[in-house]
Amino acid sequence: MASSSIIMNSSSKQIRPIVKAAINIPRRVANISLPGLRPGGFVAENDNLLYRSTDKQLSPIKIITTVNRSDPKNNPDPVLMAKLYAVLEAVSDRIEMHTNIGDQRTNWNSLLLTSINALTLAAATMVGVAAVSGGAPAAALKLSSTVLYVAATGMLSVVNKIQPSQLAEEQRNAARLFKQLRSQIQTCISVGNVTAADVKEMTEKVLALDKAYPLPLLGVMLEKFPAKVEPAVWWPEQGRKQYGKGNTNSKGYNGWNGNLEKEMREIVNVLKIKDEEDYIKLSTKALNLNKMLAVAGPVLTGMAAVGSALVGSHSLGGCAVVVGVLGGALASVVNTLEHGGQVGMVFEMYRCNAGFFKLMEETIESNLMEADLEKRENGEVFEMKVALQLGRSLSQLRDLAAAGSVKGDDIDEFASKLF
Repeated sequence: MASSSIIMNSSSKQIRPIVKAAINIPRRVANISLPGLRPGGFVAENDNLLYRSTDKQLSPIKIITTVNRSDPKNNPDPVLMAKLYAVLEAVSDRIEMHTNIGDQRTNWNSLLLTSINALTLAAATMVGVAAVSGGAPAAALKLSSTVLYVAATGMLSVVNKIQPSQLAEEQRNAARLFKQLRSQIQTCISVGNVTAADVKEMTEKVLALDKAYPLPLLGVMLEKFPAKVEPAVWWPEQGRKQYGKGNTNSKGYNGWNGNLEKEMREIVNVLKIKDEEDYIKLSTKALNLNKMLAVAGPVLTGMAAVGSALVGSHSLGGCAVVVGVLGGALASVVNTLEHGGQVGMVFEMYRCNAGFFKLMEETIESNLMEADLEKRENGEVFEMKVALQLGRSLSQLRDLAAAGSVKGDDIDEFASKLF
């Protein structure tokens, strides 16, 4: 019994087996050649290590990532980048300037419209009161109305000359186009492949916009009543641009083929005979209306001034009152139509729209004139850009080109669906 209890007690105890494993490590390591990897660091000797190397100690491997300095995408020329950033800063500053001046000239239009109408209606009221009055009060009212009419005539002449609503529209267009240019520069910087041609192109675009939409009024202000209406031009002369190589295995060479070239030529033809020509006609109509209103306003206030001065005369007393009151009322109506309706702004808007289509025509033609397909912009990308600028899908753009090739100059559809 004693022996059996000893056996049971010993078997009830947990026995933990011990597993021994040995790793054989060679005491000598041959040289290992790893091209492109620079050895570095060290392994300190320690007597407590498993072994001590008697020939060469192992070194930890450090992987050094290097940038190819000759690749302009990874490391563009810092001087070119500095120049492009300088252009970007100038563009941002011009956006702020044109926006502020546009707001200022919008305020000019509303304030001058209200002020001139107030002067004109006050003068007309004084003429009517003077006609039914007598003595010293009538003379004072006549003199006051005459002074107000003369002041309104002078202010109308100046305002009609500078056209504040048209000035405001010019600044709005300039701010929008400078914002577009800023996006182009930021895209160029993001891509990273900045060249001297890019810097030159962006600089020329800034200078062309400065010339197209000047800030000062005196000396360089755009002609508000030109003898001939032409599309607005805010871009430099279209030269041959060096584009990167596209996918030569997609639809011909660099995305171009005969069908795409024919399609682009038809689009140019439709833009010329429909969209651009239509907006030139609308601009001419708006200009003629603005000319008529700009002349009529000062003439009416001038006539009213003469009539107010002759109120109370024995020979022309009744007619003078009619001219003085009616002239002022009509002048207020004309002034409200011209500046309240912002006819000058409408003219500038139509002229700018015609310029937009002219820019598209020149852009397409400059690509088609390039004989080397690899130097053109990628055909597929270019077709998509044209479709988006016209507010069409690719299928709609191709349908428009097909209709243009069939109907020719008799096509009744406009290329643009945006405006």
